[in-house]
Amino acid sequence: MCVDNTPPPPGRLTRRGVLAGAAALAGTSAVLARAVPEASATSAASLGSPGRGGDLVVEGGTLLDPLTGEVTEDAVVVIVGGVVRAAGPRGRPGTRTPSGVPVLWAHGQWILPGLVDAHIHLNTAAEARDAVLKGATSARSGSTNFYQDVAVRELARQAPERAPRLRAAGIFVTPDLGDTILADPDLAPLARLREGVRSTEALRRVVEVNLARGADTIKTRVNERAGLPEQDPLVQVYDHEQLSTIVAAARRGGKGVLCHSYSEKGCHDAVTAGIRSLEHGAYVGERTLREMRCRGTYFTPTLTAIAGLAESSDPVLAERGRTYLPVLKRAVLAAHELGVPLAAGTDSSGGTVDPIGREVELMHAAGLPALDAIRTATTGAAKLLGFDSTAGRLARGFAGDVLVVDGDPLADLGVLSRPARVVRAGFSVPAA
Repeated sequence: MCVDNTPPPPGRLTRRGVLAGAAALAGTSAVLARAVPEASATSAASLGSPGRGGDLVVEGGTLLDPLTGEVTEDAVVVIVGGVVRAAGPRGRPGTRTPSGVPVLWAHGQWILPGLVDAHIHLNTAAEARDAVLKGATSARSGSTNFYQDVAVRELARQAPERAPRLRAAGIFVTPDLGDTILADPDLAPLARLREGVRSTEALRRVVEVNLARGADTIKTRVNERAGLPEQDPLVQVYDHEQLSTIVAAARRGGKGVLCHSYSEKGCHDAVTAGIRSLEHGAYVGERTLREMRCRGTYFTPTLTAIAGLAESSDPVLAERGRTYLPVLKRAVLAAHELGVPLAAGTDSSGGTVDPIGREVELMHAAGLPALDAIRTATTGAAKLLGFDSTAGRLARGFAGDVLVVDGDPLADLGVLSRPARVVRAGFSVPAA
């Protein structure tokens, strides 16, 4: 059975309603209500304007630039309106502390740009704030059930200290939508499909609804899930043609695709279909990695999630994690040695936010040098997300997102998982 060939309504007509509903689901409506009293006469135009960033000077620490590897002692980072005005050694032009601007002293500590989590599921305002507190000041959603990530992205624009700068993926393009069929009325016709979202028309419909609701990227899968004991992650659910349909529909909207994958054939089908990034990819082989290098396809291995399986109380999942983790580590090292771009992502979900610093540690454990591991959560991930002129560095014109840590991350990457202080858009975020 096919879906009626009727396009979803334009996002301009529906996005406000979707944002309101998603905000309620994400727990952000109370936040917005405090900022905008019910009786306020503030115009709709001003309500849509992003919140201004803060003014702050981070002074006295050792500054690491992930792009160059340069280390600067007794550094000063000047942030005005949420944007870095100057960063470098004390005494360099522009690093003088502006009058009246608060100072965050970092003597004896190290200063890095806020980290980027390229695969995370943020369903609530609390999770979004927790991600920031754990060092992820920018992120890419790995999908949500009811467009909560679209609302979190807006929360980050209005109150940046409460959420990471976000690329939203909307809902998962997957054969069985489950309750996600209720995420939007335009998905209702798909409920009649006996075999789920598999036909060309159905695949396009889900992508088009996502685009209409303001998704920045499209998330799909080629294999079953590793985190469900009843599923086999090496079983393929979409073939090359179906994946190509999803990629083409996304490209028509100017968007890329991230693809959940495990088997070598699934990985190869996804990459040759034109995806932007391969997620998980435990059994990706050299043939596919070489194809990824040629195409510039990113690899987001989510080592944290696979390592978490090994600690599961479920014996099937624990054995799966123990089996997959060493295979995935070898794939990560092979990708790095071949020149495949890598991005760090935790795949945090279910109310628990893992520190993105842990993923950096696991990248290092897979064989990457410490600086290259840091780049997977800074300059590398920022480029994947299209934030390469905004995030991943502390340089003039970049976002005032800062991580202050108690130690040299080049010697001990563990300090990234225990930030002493996080600054988001010039706001020093208080501890939870």
